[in-house]
Amino acid sequence: MSDSTTLPGTAGARSPLVIFGLGALAELLFGYDLGIIGVALLSIEQDFALDTITRGLVVSSILFGATLGVGVAGWLSDRLGRKPALILTGVIFALSGVVAALAPNVESLIAARMIMGLGVGASAVVVSVYLVEVAPTHLRGRVGAMGQLMVVSGILLAYLVGYALQPFHAWRWMIGLSAIPAIALLIGLAFMPETPRWLVMRDRLEAARRALTMLGRASHEVDTELDELVRAHRAGTINGPAKSSVIKQMLAPRLRSASLAAAAVAILVQFIGVNSIIYYAPTTLSRAGFGDAAAVTANLGIGVVNLVFTIIGVLIMDRFSRKRLMGMGALVMLCTMGLLGLYAALQPAPSMTGAWINLLGMMLFFAAFALSWGVCVRVVISELFPSSIRGTAAGLILVLNWLANFVVGQAFPSLLDYSASLSFFLFAGVGVLAWLFVTFYLPETGSGRSLEEIQEKA
Repeated sequence: MSDSTTLPGTAGARSPLVIFGLGALAELLFGYDLGIIGVALLSIEQDFALDTITRGLVVSSILFGATLGVGVAGWLSDRLGRKPALILTGVIFALSGVVAALAPNVESLIAARMIMGLGVGASAVVVSVYLVEVAPTHLRGRVGAMGQLMVVSGILLAYLVGYALQPFHAWRWMIGLSAIPAIALLIGLAFMPETPRWLVMRDRLEAARRALTMLGRASHEVDTELDELVRAHRAGTINGPAKSSVIKQMLAPRLRSASLAAAAVAILVQFIGVNSIIYYAPTTLSRAGFGDAAAVTANLGIGVVNLVFTIIGVLIMDRFSRKRLMGMGALVMLCTMGLLGLYAALQPAPSMTGAWINLLGMMLFFAAFALSWGVCVRVVISELFPSSIRGTAAGLILVLNWLANFVVGQAFPSLLDYSASLSFFLFAGVGVLAWLFVTFYLPETGSGRSLEEIQEKA
């Protein structure tokens, strides 16, 4: 169906790529706000007197907010709709970015960063749910993974903005610039549809038909997909507001296995070592033998590798089994961490050779992660639950994800001080657990199966 085709009462079909891209834009803000603080902190310390505790709070306050945001946003998206939840996310990003940039003292900066975390957490769950529900089945993995592509793009953008503005100590501009894409998101949402699945759950069938048309589906595809959604709704695969609590449904026999799988994925992806690199790569590389300036420059290289291989992962994930991608990724990551741990144990003294080995190992790790777990995890978590509780359930699971993220962020510096080799070996051990879990327990959610087919066989 061309973009000019219309149905009565619709604004006509939109370009699907534009809708998917706007839907994922909140994730760009997610990545930017996580990535910018490391560089901005160097200048913040010149304006505010920061001790060890306040320095940590400036960095980690966003993680506290995100932990709360993932649970609340999922609940709101199930009750108010995916689109209203995205609008709220955009408002939070815009306002918190401005407030943080104008913060008169460190206490208000920490509070603004915590509110910003609500947006980070909300985007983590709502964007994934929105994208997997508006995407056609044969592109669901690729479209769903656009969120992760936006996250790594936001992180790299933050590194570049920080690199450009750091000579001017312009930390307020670094943080405040996040309001620009937030405003663009809010404008774009005015022209985006609600997801057809959520509308069918509310028995708004004509609105669901218009939404499918806006998403660029052909006439025969609209009828076929709507009929499938209605049948699933009547069969209870997707349904209206839950009569019992979401947690009770998640622990019921029908969804217990899926819930355990989703929780394990959410926790393992943090303890496998990825965020220890995102947050502390410059520190690790500097201690390995690079100087501070060279370590910051090398960190840009890691960001580029992350982005390039995430793009490749997005392009290939619908062509391969989710299980196969995640299994192979876990295998490469555990081997990489094991080899880095072995080198650190045999050659503990800093050297340029050791610095380059660490850098190349981190790049290989990120390439494997981006091709597999990076693009798959949140898509898989969203795919494992029925539409009636998808937002709330995914949000609850991602609370575990962010709690694990916080533990890694707080524990890794002390662990690195104690023993770099032990740090790598621990991550390698988690990689072994991740490989075993994916190989023998994780259900397949890709391979061209619709969300309704996944739930019927769950």
